[in-house]
Parts: sequence; structure tokens; C-alpha cells
Amino acid sequence: MAEVAPGPRPRPLSPSVTTWRWHITMAASIFHRVTGSGLYFAALVLMVWALSLAAGPDAYGVFTGIAGSIVGKIVLFGLTLCAFYHLANGIRHLAWDSGFGFKPKTADSTAWLAIGFAILATLIFWGFLALSGAL
Repeated sequence: MAEVAPGPRPRPLSPSVTTWRWHITMAASIFHRVTGSGLYFAALVLMVWALSLAAGPDAYGVFTGIAGSIVGKIVLFGLTLCAFYHLANGIRHLAWDSGFGFKPKTADSTAWLAIGFAILATLIFWGFLALSGAL
């Protein structure tokens, strides 16, 4: 009889990991959750902005210095993408709540539409910022 190694037994994998193949609606659902979490972080950034504004010119200067850095702009770009995707997918969910969009082809199409909208709207928004000299 073979000896069993001491310690906890390995946990079983969820059947969905081995049964389901990835498709766009699964990714859209995960993106929706991730972007929702990103918006929590965005709310914290907005709070820090407001507090730095209230704290005076020195604190606000530190905030704008951080936000205006390369890393700050990348974070703000990502938060913009989160906001636009969450908006588009929220509208998609609103349609679902009304009983529309459940057919597989429609669900796939609207998932791609939400992703495309988020990317396009983010690029247009940041393009306007660049053209206005705000960057």
C-alpha cells in the first residue's frame, strides 16, 4: 500500500475550469467586476484630489505633480477606461434587466460593443485632453 504524504490534500479544481471554454461573455463579466473595483480606487483618487485642493496650494501641487507624472497619467488613463467600460456594460445589464439581449449572438455582440466603446471613448477623451493642452 502506498504511503500518503503528510499535509492537506490538494483542493479539487472547479469543474468550470476544465469544462467551459473561454468566450467573450465570460471575459465581459470578469471585466465588469474588475472595472467596478477600479472605480472604487478612482473614488479614492477623487477623494485625495478634493482633500489636497482643500488643504491648500502646496498639497494640491503635490497631487498635480503625481497625477501629471507618467505613472499618474497611466493610472488616470486606466481609470478612464474603467469608467467607460463600466458605463457601457452597465447599459448592457440594464437591457438584460428589461429582458433583452439574452440570445448568445446578441450577448456576444454587445460584449464586443462594450469593449469597443470603452476603448474608443477613452482614446477620444484623452485625445481631446491632448489637443486642449491639458496633458
